[in-house]
Amino acid sequence: MLYARTPAHEKRRLFRERLASGGLLRFPGAFNPLSARLIERKGFDGVYISGAVLSADLGLPDIGLTTLTEVAARGAQIARMTELPAIIDADTGFGEPMNVARTIQTLEDAGLSGTHIEDQINPKRCGHLDGKGVVDADTAVKRIRAAVDARRDENFLIMARTDIRAVEGMDAATDRARALVDAGADAIFPEAMRSLEEFAAMREAVDVPILANMTEFGKSDLFSVDQLASVGVNMVIWPVSLLRMAMGAASDALDTLVDEGHLTSHLERMQHRADLYDLIDYEGYNHFDQDVFNFHISR
Repeated sequence: MLYARTPAHEKRRLFRERLASGGLLRFPGAFNPLSARLIERKGFDGVYISGAVLSADLGLPDIGLTTLTEVAARGAQIARMTELPAIIDADTGFGEPMNVARTIQTLEDAGLSGTHIEDQINPKRCGHLDGKGVVDADTAVKRIRAAVDARRDENFLIMARTDIRAVEGMDAATDRARALVDAGADAIFPEAMRSLEEFAAMREAVDVPILANMTEFGKSDLFSVDQLASVGVNMVIWPVSLLRMAMGAASDALDTLVDEGHLTSHLERMQHRADLYDLIDYEGYNHFDQDVFNFHISR
């Protein structure tokens, strides 16, 4: 009932233990708190909170328009609803190194288990679009050092994302990853890798966990969990997949309403009310306070 029983610091500790085991952890992207609970129900290892999804939820493009306050608030709503660790996208850290430091402490306070800071220039753009720009190595390193210095819980995961592969190539990507690890990054998120061989090269370059982004319609082929595990990937995210599925279904339903005037033909595709009530533990609330949540209709 209500929120997760596991406190944030314990989620972080358990997450770091699992990550250190060397297996591959699966993080579907949650587009709201309810979908995070569904991800947990289906047996996944964690929840990912995408900057692209947070932007889209506000009707905005993923070009750095969201604020730290908006991201942290939505992250807190999602993280508190599940026993799973939640990792959130913090874009470029919302400013210069001092802003990055504030970002880390704000996200810790919001109950997140980790975040990633990227090396794009401000304003950033989607990692799988052409025309990206990245900062110089010194600026990228300062962002990560600021994040590490600001962290209060040693188990809060600070991941460095690098977008340099699309700009300067794979050799530059492995060099940048090594520099970010030297700066204190706990893990590396190499964005827009194009092949399993590139993931393998990144695995060879650094001795910290690496993350694969399996977003649809992007630069990377959609590799399976087994394929990624075979080249040493430790985490995989599907950041926008659930939102895309939900919006596709919503669009189809609206078209049907326009054409038929009702949704009878879609009933089998809907989540049943009973399943929704089970997912949100409606019965638990009912038992908690019979006087408030239970009632009788006078006849």
